[in-house]
Amino acid sequence: MLSFFRRIINSKVGVVVTLAGLIVIALMFGLTDITGLTGGSGTTGSGDSLASVDGTKIGSNDIRSRAQRELEGYRQQNPTLDMAQYVAGGGVDGTLNRMIDTIALERFGHKQGMFVSDRLVDGRIASIPSLQGPDGKFSQDAYNRALKQAHQTDAALRADMKQGMIAQLLVTPLQADTPQVAKALAQTYAGLLLEKRHAQIAMIPAAALATGPAPTDAQLAAFYKTNAARYSLAERRVIRYATISGKALTTPVTVSDAEIAKAYQTQIASFRAVQRRTVARVIVGDAATANALAAKIKAGTPIDQAARAAGLESATMTALEKSAIAAQTSPAFADAVFAAAKGSVIGPVKGTLGYVVGRVESIDDRGEIPLAQAKTQLTEQLTTQKKNDQLRKIHDALDDAISNHATFDQLVSQQKLTAQVSPPVLASGADPAQPDAKVPPAAKAIVDAGFANQPGDTPQLVPVDADSFAVISTAKVFPSAPPPLAEIRAAVTRDFTMERAAKAARDVAKKVMDAANKGTPIAQAVAAAGVKLPPVQPLDKTRAELTANPNGVPAPLALLFSMAPHTAKIIAAPNNAGWFVLWLDRIDKGDARGRPDIVAATQADIGKATGGEYIQQFVKAVRGTVGVKTDAAALAKLKAALIGQETTDQP
Repeated sequence: MLSFFRRIINSKVGVVVTLAGLIVIALMFGLTDITGLTGGSGTTGSGDSLASVDGTKIGSNDIRSRAQRELEGYRQQNPTLDMAQYVAGGGVDGTLNRMIDTIALERFGHKQGMFVSDRLVDGRIASIPSLQGPDGKFSQDAYNRALKQAHQTDAALRADMKQGMIAQLLVTPLQADTPQVAKALAQTYAGLLLEKRHAQIAMIPAAALATGPAPTDAQLAAFYKTNAARYSLAERRVIRYATISGKALTTPVTVSDAEIAKAYQTQIASFRAVQRRTVARVIVGDAATANALAAKIKAGTPIDQAARAAGLESATMTALEKSAIAAQTSPAFADAVFAAAKGSVIGPVKGTLGYVVGRVESIDDRGEIPLAQAKTQLTEQLTTQKKNDQLRKIHDALDDAISNHATFDQLVSQQKLTAQVSPPVLASGADPAQPDAKVPPAAKAIVDAGFANQPGDTPQLVPVDADSFAVISTAKVFPSAPPPLAEIRAAVTRDFTMERAAKAARDVAKKVMDAANKGTPIAQAVAAAGVKLPPVQPLDKTRAELTANPNGVPAPLALLFSMAPHTAKIIAAPNNAGWFVLWLDRIDKGDARGRPDIVAATQADIGKATGGEYIQQFVKAVRGTVGVKTDAAALAKLKAALIGQETTDQP
């Protein structure tokens, strides 16, 4: 489950990914709780010191905050991820190490005379698309909203951006050019991809073995305790929310005749008489070609086919008025189009860029729409506008109250809203107590917001759909934990008996393996096992087939490529289904001398890996140069606090 972010956390080039995206992530997603770093010593954040970099201490509170925000970011990819899984997957270690690396690179850069100007930071902020207004220019309002959402200050963000930009400038050149790898070396590794192994595999299914007597209460309790993680429910949250919808507004909306008349005059251009044409046209460079093309179209050849035959392309002007067609072709062509009937071929007519040949595809003429006829449309439009205005006023009032530190209860009371409380739900919105119930799409936005917040955080306003929004507050968090044994006794009993059968299957598999390693053919060893088992199957695979599997390499195949010829080994099947016995007959060595494509691809792959190693070694050297110290005990204390910081009550 955690592999998707383990790959980032443990990646040798992860520091580049982090640094390159830091300045955008901080604003767009609020994943990092930025604290300014000034001078050559001091402390980032507060709480116990987890590490020091060139005299700058990194506080536990800062890493705690960053870990919370990174977890929220990872939940965008895996909504069921909780803090316990994040910590177990190395998330906190990765957060601390990335911060150490970034500070160390900044300190090293300063010692080499590298500094980032305020003007460069200004330009980088202004270039972020999400901070640009409708006119495409930097919006101070959008920037302020992003800072507020990310709980940042302008000064702190700019300090962190400077830090990240220096680090990025230092490490990016190390992977800018892929290191050249000798062809002979790549050819050797490429040969491994073509290696083929011929083997036999036997399955010893647990279902073929006796499960034994029913387990006792003590045995079940011990098994449940040992395997608690197997039965753990993902983190669940109770969310308080109140929805505000235009359909539920109680204040009546009325639209007067005067308002309708005013709207009609304001939108008079939409109701005037209009003539539109849809025309397919081709622009031709010379008159002779244009005349030949027009004649061919008049003879019945579709205009697009006739154009392609002449090495040209046709284009369609859809439902345009006369002035728009004239602007794209010429006034004379537009006059001819509007004087012609549907299906008529126009031209050639002299245009701005040559000669225009066209065909009238459709005619869309509409007379003037009088006020009486437009009244129903305008009434609906104005009613919607007034409801939206009411919603906007409520939204703005709630937003102002939240800015003044109003609680969820106060918000509900002030606006006379109906508060609701969700059951303990997963990040997907599903209720484990009702697994078959469907999650309404509107509920997903509320759940997402609830999982982005923590108990005690400021209430949030979230859009639910085009006609409504909600105010939410996270009421309670239930960390990942197994339900009581009594509730899942049947499942635990099933797993207990399956595991007992799987252990019996292992004993049989080991017996078969030992016999095969002593010279007994594997098929004969299986037949002599004393249990009715599936027949032995051949297994022939190349290493390239394994690396091409997008779902990863199955464990038996990974074992196969670590074995010596004429040996047998055993490995467990997934989910206590039994055991496999593998016998390797022979290995056909691969030869990549006749496969330049594989050699070239291997050269590129090794080059990329080498670039990552360069970065890793450079950052390690920088750490040693500036001086880094870490406190393992303080880090372990923080991890324990993160896992146990929320209530462990079960509903």
